[in-house]
Amino acid sequence: MRFINRYILFFSLLLIFSGCSKFFDKQPEDGIIRDDYWQTKEQVHAAVIGVYASLMGDPDDDDKNLDITLFKWGELRGDMLAASLGATSNDLEIMNMTTQTANSIVDWSPVYKIINLCNTVITYAPGVMDYDQTFTQEMLDGYIGEMKALRALMYFYLVRSFGDVPLKLDPTSNDDEIVQLAKSTQAVVLQQIVADLAAAEPITLTTYGDQATDKGRITRYTVEAIQADVDLWMENYTDAITACDKIINSKKFGLIANSSAWFTNLFRNGNSNESLFEIQFDQQKLNDFYSMFGVSSKEFIASNKVMDEIYTTEISDTTNAMDIRSAGAAVRAEDNVIWKYIGNNATSMIGSSDSYTHWFFYRYADVLLMKAEALAQISGRGQEALDLVNVIRSRAGAPASTQENPDVNSVDELSRYILDERAREFAFEGKRWYDVLRYAKKNNYENISYLQDFVGSLVPSNTVRLVKEKLLDHNSHYFPIYTYELETNKLLTQNSFYQ
Repeated sequence: MRFINRYILFFSLLLIFSGCSKFFDKQPEDGIIRDDYWQTKEQVHAAVIGVYASLMGDPDDDDKNLDITLFKWGELRGDMLAASLGATSNDLEIMNMTTQTANSIVDWSPVYKIINLCNTVITYAPGVMDYDQTFTQEMLDGYIGEMKALRALMYFYLVRSFGDVPLKLDPTSNDDEIVQLAKSTQAVVLQQIVADLAAAEPITLTTYGDQATDKGRITRYTVEAIQADVDLWMENYTDAITACDKIINSKKFGLIANSSAWFTNLFRNGNSNESLFEIQFDQQKLNDFYSMFGVSSKEFIASNKVMDEIYTTEISDTTNAMDIRSAGAAVRAEDNVIWKYIGNNATSMIGSSDSYTHWFFYRYADVLLMKAEALAQISGRGQEALDLVNVIRSRAGAPASTQENPDVNSVDELSRYILDERAREFAFEGKRWYDVLRYAKKNNYENISYLQDFVGSLVPSNTVRLVKEKLLDHNSHYFPIYTYELETNKLLTQNSFYQ
């Protein structure tokens, strides 16, 4: 199922890399990192694999696992979730746009943990060349490229979720060291993200020699997908198209065909030709989603809007079936159970011991729709954008009820259509809030009314007016800094909206 054969590797590397739960607090004793470990190319390789293993979770704290964090950051403020019996007060705060600074969901430590591990490799791996003459510059460059790209991806999640965040590019490496670090502006962090990706692209490998490894580790194509995503956020549309075209023109990826095995091949088994980068859970390391979606006390179900409006229950004239992404893929239509992570196939549900459906950062459908979104912003290229959307819809067997006919010369009509198609394609994949916010903030928030109406339809009716007023403050679109971080790092200041 995945390229990391033993989850126990994570535990051994955790002893090397992390002495506590907060990255701005402590890390292992200096001598462990500098003197005893970084001696051979095998140790560098193990360290890099350990960073990827850390994406699968923290064995000391399941509540701080990365998959849960990224899911909630990307979906709780969206329109596709509804609270179920197990929803917590923290969940409801964010869903109702009343987030408090003590809400543990805004604890960014799972993301900074990955960043610190990347910083550790970037800092200490070059010194191994002094000890191991078989460790080549090419090997080193490849590892550094991976770690810079992964660091960039993690910072990209942070700036989209918090706005201004601390920018730390060196590892915290002493148990006695408590780092006091102020926030950098979103613009400065984005500048570093762009620099990391530019440095990573030419040196990151295009393949590691087998399919599973190519999907579970960052390749050059993953770097280009992150570049495209960042370019869209920064409204650099020509650059986004260029990044997408590098992936498309490689001809190494494609859409998994519409068939009865589509769901199983793409999501359940993973590592398909459509994947660029995913977290490869398996029976040695399960994901956290079964308890969130698959039990009677589940936290969330799909909102009624998912089947009623986003997909509809209409039948496609071409396939004589519903949109393949809807019932039996994103949801179980009869009761709105979120199916993507607990389905074994379109009809049968997994057991709790089989909760290993993969988590996707990027897949080829994302590349096509990112390119379409960028094309829609460029005069004279609207038809190209629409053609790419139709490729996605054709694979899905999307019905006429969700077909629109936007004016190919209207940037906004095309953009809204692509936004709607992304909701169908990436349901519950942690992208919805970021997609909506990217659309709303474009051209100096020319679509702020869309965001107001979007969120206003989700919150309790007695708070709609207040929430719409809140959203006029752009700082409200980002999370507050978690209370613990403010208490331990005295240089941090709270997001002004929450002061």
